[in-house]
Amino acid sequence: MYRRTFIASLSMFGLTGCGAGIGMQSAPRPQMERSYALRGFNFSAQAGLVASESASYYPNADIVWRGDPIGPRIPQIEAMFQDAASRNRLVLEDGFPIAVDVTLVRFHGVTNRTRYTVGGVYNVIFDMTVRSAETGEVIEPTRRVVGNLDAPGGERAVRLEQSGQTEKVRVTDFLTSLLRAQLI
Repeated sequence: MYRRTFIASLSMFGLTGCGAGIGMQSAPRPQMERSYALRGFNFSAQAGLVASESASYYPNADIVWRGDPIGPRIPQIEAMFQDAASRNRLVLEDGFPIAVDVTLVRFHGVTNRTRYTVGGVYNVIFDMTVRSAETGEVIEPTRRVVGNLDAPGGERAVRLEQSGQTEKVRVTDFLTSLLRAQLI
């Protein structure tokens, strides 16, 4: 009985704890016709972002990522964004040539402890500006983009991992679709 109550409490903590950015919504996209050819992608991170390697259920940090070995987290996250942009270059190839500037504000995944128990949410927040690839002129002013991806826990997380759906695969696929949704 006590164990069930404890696990239920952790589930609620995980769902509310991972939610620092969950209640946020993306800024509305400008109403306009879009036909873009993605030609450039620039990634940066807001100054002062704090990364955590804590094994707690919910580290109090801007960056929590466990899908790569321990190391500099911002370059690891940038690599996923660059992969997502490269995939979108293959799809967004006909239209007005653009460059996209992304500034990372928050990238809060789940720790291994959370992943292998209750699960949670990958919360990704970034500012995005769309510019002309040729002149640099701003086409779509900077807006905040918020994305949340379910982070399965326990046996479901293990099954996904075993089937090749690693954290990195799932999050890179998610970033690909999140970027595409902002540009079509």
